[in-house]
Amino acid sequence: MSDKLLSWKYAEEFVVERPDIALARQHSLELGVDPITASMGAQLAVLAAATSAKSIIEVGTGVGVSGLWLLTGAANAVLTTIDLELDYQQMARKAFADAGIAANRIRLIAGRAADVLPRMNESSYDLVFIDADPDSVIEYVEHGLRLVRRGGVVVVAHALWRGRVADPAQRDQKVAGFRLLLKEIAASEAVLSALSPVGDGLLQLTKLTD
Repeated sequence: MSDKLLSWKYAEEFVVERPDIALARQHSLELGVDPITASMGAQLAVLAAATSAKSIIEVGTGVGVSGLWLLTGAANAVLTTIDLELDYQQMARKAFADAGIAANRIRLIAGRAADVLPRMNESSYDLVFIDADPDSVIEYVEHGLRLVRRGGVVVVAHALWRGRVADPAQRDQKVAGFRLLLKEIAASEAVLSALSPVGDGLLQLTKLTD
């Protein structure tokens, strides 16, 4: 194993999850829902804390793993989380309740993000986290940048898509979508961006203009 891979593995295993998050992860894996890694979750918590987030949108609830991490870093935030799967959201609701998070801090919306996001108020959120339908990632990022305030953050999970984005031999639709997103972001003067290799890639954007 190369030094870089050893360092990546060390960073991935550095984070120890709280029991409530570990339990939500277990439930997620049992259902076949791929949750973010613990290292990605820890980075989300740091970003939520650094932005003093009070209002967060999550695209892709799953069963609550990423939501629990976001609220770890934003102890007073309200989380609006969107997912097409109502059954998963009910499990997430229980995970939030079991973690002692007040019900009035969680807003669960069951539906297609493409239908829900256009109805949200622009420049009204501190952080948007995107972990859903990779075929729609560019559309979701465009909505996310519309919804966050200036200085707010949009975070995209799986930005290196299973390690395939960096491999020029890979050319499927999902890989092409992430490559196009990264190319457009790199050329944009409207955001500051950073691409972390944590998990299978975490793209972080800070909005500079309204």
